[in-house]
Amino acid sequence: MTSEQTRSDGRAADQLRPITFELNYTKWAEGSVMAKFGDTHVLCNVTVDERVPRWLHQSESKHGWVTAEYAMLPRSTNDRLQREQRWPKGRTMEISRLIGRSLRMAVDLRRLGMRQLIVDCDVIQADGGTRTAAISGSWVAAQLALQSLIAEGKVSKSVFRYQIAAISVGIIDGVPLLDLAYDEDVRADTDLNLVMTADGRVIEVQGTAEKAPFSWSELNDLLKLGRAGIQKLTELQTAVLPVDATDESDTV
Repeated sequence: MTSEQTRSDGRAADQLRPITFELNYTKWAEGSVMAKFGDTHVLCNVTVDERVPRWLHQSESKHGWVTAEYAMLPRSTNDRLQREQRWPKGRTMEISRLIGRSLRMAVDLRRLGMRQLIVDCDVIQADGGTRTAAISGSWVAAQLALQSLIAEGKVSKSVFRYQIAAISVGIIDGVPLLDLAYDEDVRADTDLNLVMTADGRVIEVQGTAEKAPFSWSELNDLLKLGRAGIQKLTELQTAVLPVDATDESDTV
């Protein structure tokens, strides 16, 4: 691939897949969003639990918590996946923890009070970037859930801390690409997942050289590409939310 060539789906190197966030996708969750990044579809449900984990209840710290669970449905991929009935696989645990860490950065846990947000991310259909779609969709779902608490007078708008989103970037045949689909991800020379705030500050970087080490210059190119993609993503997030849901974001 050269910089002049387009990708298999016709996108430019710096172009996101078609992305949508469908609000209130399920009936019962306090916050529910179907996040679609091209052919990757992730259902993000957020539950408000008026309890905190036992370890936190017994500690001297008086604050809330955000935890996450991630799973892929059996036919979310080309071949059927076995359900993880007893213990989640290592990849599943790693992604669940990533989502939880990212969302805890977005919420002021002390202002949340002694309650927790439980984030469930279920991959309905996978075509690359499931963890980044899960994080970006879960932030929107969390805003919906927190709005219900604000409306009930249980928390203030200052519970919103940062607007966050996530995106994948990679290098294929020497060309940095944004928002990798599965066919690109499996042949990437370098693969990174980025979680950032709306103003471009870094929350987490997960990067791997798949075939050969990458240079500092290439890393900088990928970070710039990812930052531009996340800026577009946060604009899409904000556009679907009620105005009040983002009034206090990005404040500490």
